[in-house]
Amino acid sequence: MKLSMYFIPTLREDPAEAQIISHRLMLRSGMINQTCNGIYSWLPLGFRVLSKIERIIAEEQDTIGAHRILMPTVQPAKLWQESGRYDDYGKEMLRIKDRHDREMLYGPTHEEVVTDLARQFIKSYKQLPVMFYQIHWKFRDEIRPRFGVMRGREFLMKDGYSFDVTREAAVETYKNVMSSYLRTFARIGLRAIPVRADAGAIGGDLSHEFHVIAQTGESEIFYDSDYDKILLNGEITFADINELYTAADEKHDTETCPVPKERLRSARGIEVGHVFYFGKKYSASMGLFVIGKDGNAFYPEMGSYGIGVSRLVAATIEANHDENGIIWPDAIAPFHVGLITIKRQNTSIQNVVESLYGTLLNMGLEVLYDDRDESAGIKFADMDLIGVPYQVICGLKSIDGIFEWKERKTGKRLYFSQDELLNKLADVFPVVKIDSLRGNLYK
Repeated sequence: MKLSMYFIPTLREDPAEAQIISHRLMLRSGMINQTCNGIYSWLPLGFRVLSKIERIIAEEQDTIGAHRILMPTVQPAKLWQESGRYDDYGKEMLRIKDRHDREMLYGPTHEEVVTDLARQFIKSYKQLPVMFYQIHWKFRDEIRPRFGVMRGREFLMKDGYSFDVTREAAVETYKNVMSSYLRTFARIGLRAIPVRADAGAIGGDLSHEFHVIAQTGESEIFYDSDYDKILLNGEITFADINELYTAADEKHDTETCPVPKERLRSARGIEVGHVFYFGKKYSASMGLFVIGKDGNAFYPEMGSYGIGVSRLVAATIEANHDENGIIWPDAIAPFHVGLITIKRQNTSIQNVVESLYGTLLNMGLEVLYDDRDESAGIKFADMDLIGVPYQVICGLKSIDGIFEWKERKTGKRLYFSQDELLNKLADVFPVVKIDSLRGNLYK
């Protein structure tokens, strides 16, 4: 993509209304635009990141056998009246009436809708287990929407729902989903810690939140430092984390904490996911009967599993930035490579850059080519602000086949010949990794 043709309305100064770094950088880099309080339009740069996160989440959900569906944002109030949550949910729920004076609502979550779906089609134990998920917009009328998309009123969420025959089977499903979440966050490039938590309005007796460590985190979490060692070793399973103590602040008790003081760590965390096992709470209240192997009817055991997709964008920025702007992890960066040309008026340099741009595109790389007639300083500042992980700078030396390479995260700079440059990019973004970023299966 040539920057001269790309819609990316960057700002030089921090917007006055932005209180935290992710909000400031998302506005300054032209990722989002506020439509009204707590509601944002996602502009091309932001939407690219959002879409890459969505793909990774979907791939991991597909891997564990979940079926992707899409449920309506507007729901009939009668379903929530059946479950008993309609009057209890509070003012966060946006309640409306249609032209026939029927009570409706804009869905803050979808337990009722998915339970209604299941009771229409699932009649036998032979159809279980089954799990559905969607990635869809939701609305919660926050009393004080703030911090940009971190705590907005409208947000993109992945929510999943499982149905099992027994509690034991449901807990195994819960464990599988948790393991898939750990893989998801690791693929995105985040250090996410699952902590024991209260179930809140969703209900249930087994619940974990996933927190990304950041100084601006709203919650204090406590965890065993051995968790960091497990993260460094690679693949993480539910068994690994279940043996270690992790808790959100409301669950932590200094008197009974089993972790030795020298291993206990505390940090600020941004919640990016929440999983619940709540048993028969919805299947029983809404009359979801299934015929068992013995011919008797029973209520399936259920769980729900959420990831804040739009919130993940902001959380990633909170955990990955410096004084110059965003530092995107490779997997969700809006572009793989930033191509910068200086002394653009030099025809020889221009020819070299255009040729290199075509070569990089043919490799399957996503390239943001700054072909604007701007100073080198402005180009460098904008590329750092946007956060493209690798930059290739073309100047006078490029006429002789030498290119400057810059790593956004470390600031490291090297000089490569064209062959060395292409080999470096092939090492950083091997074909299977590029395919993953484009939405194919990760290998």
